Amino acid sequence: MTTQIETHPFEAEVAEVLRLVVHSLYSNKEIFLRELISNASDALDKLRHDALTTPGLLADGETLGIALEVDRDARVLRIADNGIGMDRDELTQNLGRIASSGTRRYLAALAQQGKQDGPDLIGQFGVGFYSAFMVADEVVVETRKAGSERGYRWRSDGKGEYSIEEVEGLSRGTVVELHLPDPASVKPPAAEDADGEADDDEASPVDSTDWTQEWTLRDLVRRYSDFVEYPIQMEVERSKPKLDDEGKPIAGERVTERVTETLNSRTPLWARPKDDITPEEHTEFYRHLTHDWGEPFETLHLRAEGTLEYTALLYLPSEPPMDLFDPARRDSTLSLYVRRVLIQRESKELLPGWLRFVRGVVESNDLPLNVSRETLQDDPRLRQIRKHLTRKVLDALRGVLQSDRERYAKFFANFGAVLKEGIWFGEDDKNRISSLCLFESTEGDAPTTLAEYVARFPAVEGDAAAEERVIWVLPAADRKAALASPHLEALRAEGKEVLLLVDPVDEWVLQRLMTFDGVPIRRADKGEAKETDDAKQAREEQEKQCEGLFGALQSALGDDVSEVRFSARLRESAAVLVGEDRAVSAHVERLMKRAGQEVPRAKRVLELNPNHAVVKGLTRLFDVDAKSPRIADYAELLHGQALLMEGGVPRDTARFAKLVTELMVGAVS
Repeated sequence: MTTQIETHPFEAEVAEVLRLVVHSLYSNKEIFLRELISNASDALDKLRHDALTTPGLLADGETLGIALEVDRDARVLRIADNGIGMDRDELTQNLGRIASSGTRRYLAALAQQGKQDGPDLIGQFGVGFYSAFMVADEVVVETRKAGSERGYRWRSDGKGEYSIEEVEGLSRGTVVELHLPDPASVKPPAAEDADGEADDDEASPVDSTDWTQEWTLRDLVRRYSDFVEYPIQMEVERSKPKLDDEGKPIAGERVTERVTETLNSRTPLWARPKDDITPEEHTEFYRHLTHDWGEPFETLHLRAEGTLEYTALLYLPSEPPMDLFDPARRDSTLSLYVRRVLIQRESKELLPGWLRFVRGVVESNDLPLNVSRETLQDDPRLRQIRKHLTRKVLDALRGVLQSDRERYAKFFANFGAVLKEGIWFGEDDKNRISSLCLFESTEGDAPTTLAEYVARFPAVEGDAAAEERVIWVLPAADRKAALASPHLEALRAEGKEVLLLVDPVDEWVLQRLMTFDGVPIRRADKGEAKETDDAKQAREEQEKQCEGLFGALQSALGDDVSEVRFSARLRESAAVLVGEDRAVSAHVERLMKRAGQEVPRAKRVLELNPNHAVVKGLTRLFDVDAKSPRIADYAELLHGQALLMEGGVPRDTARFAKLVTELMVGAVS
């Protein structure tokens, strides 16, 4: 039978649109296989749905599936399905018109017929097929529609024309045949300038991927289409021992045979009922997702129904990944699926960055995708999912905190610093994050929560109640340094508990966390210490008598201090450095310097203990000889001692060591 081949131009500047689709729409060439498999899956869904009302479309017991066929010698890759297929008009509309979506028309036709229970189909824009031209020199499509005896072949090189011819003997379904160039012969395409003209001076990078390699195809199917409902199969070569007539292996001899293997796992774990999944299956899937050989700390299997439907399977790890604090990886790592097809491996929109340690998948059929299906369109529903997932993760952590404190403490030691980032970013509404934080305390060795600290307030009534209801905190490099700090002396004398903030991020957290459950949080190392009116009056009178000494000390220290005064917080130590309420703390200054950042020198107040023997002796020395050079030396010693007590280092260590040595020599002479 002789058939006439018809050649048609693409409609309405389609050649130019096709060029844009091939070169600009998709960011990664490997997406082509995901798009073609998704189209095949849609075709199978359509057939299965139509077969419910049209007898004979689907034979009893017939298996629906997708096949990848490779001819490495001819450089051909075929993606075949036994789905609904296309007739001549559909072939022209679907493949001859870019952005003419057969899926969209199919669903619209069902809606016109009053059928609201159509299949879930991912195709909607009518451009996914053309991603094939990113890797193929020529694309051939052979198809026969279910219920029809006529088959057709569509052919194009993607440069402006396509041809259609009738073909006999085709099976039902569709075969997309990609004629691939040899990777070694691919020349780098010329890059385009802003006007769309070729720029010979710059060339696009060469993609040398061999799309006929078994491992390449396996990886792409596993990465993007692992949970497509239908089996994706491929015939591969396998070597096995050669057997003798008795069925025993012959030493040193092997034979090669071709076997058909299924490349996708098909059934996503999150789609199964929660109660049917064993802990062992969760662990296996967690390892599959994360490549972490440990077990998840906690598992959350969520299903939302109603106006917005989605399913999520989330895992909280037990140990932190190596890249937890990598500046380049500060976003959510959840994978997003739409109708079982991977859309984004790491969707930034599904969880805030301070929950980036949470791993897992989210599937929703309601989210609006952009035309390339690589990113999401901005939509309130996405923000609703993010809000719901965030709340569920925090609720799960709160449950562990309440039920298994020791286990939670280990988790918080690994991930607490990341959680606290949420406080810094202003997302601690209703203390939902700060209530989960654990802090060291002067009372006991076990870490405590802010709520537990508040619960330990003494029962005081009247005006004194407000004075007692204060959460005292002291940032420090570690617990040992904090407990040795002079800043604690007055608070300890009054029986006050102080939280020791030894996590480096706590300094930044305190800039946002100013109250907890309505109770103010105050730093022990900043501002003036609380004292009674009588004590304050007595201290101020002492300061008036020592104004000359303070002036001499401040003059000797220069820009190192903003003021010298007597202290209300010291009981044992001779001196302490105190920052202003809004000034950069010494701890932050040290942290930033270690990170190589320039930090402006912060002037702090040098507070002296008027009852300390050193300070009394210095006062007598000034009264006897106000111009004594030893006053300046003692000023440096007191300042250096205060720096050492808080974990810092004197400005001039050599000078400080010399002064200490001279002081020791004078004492033993």
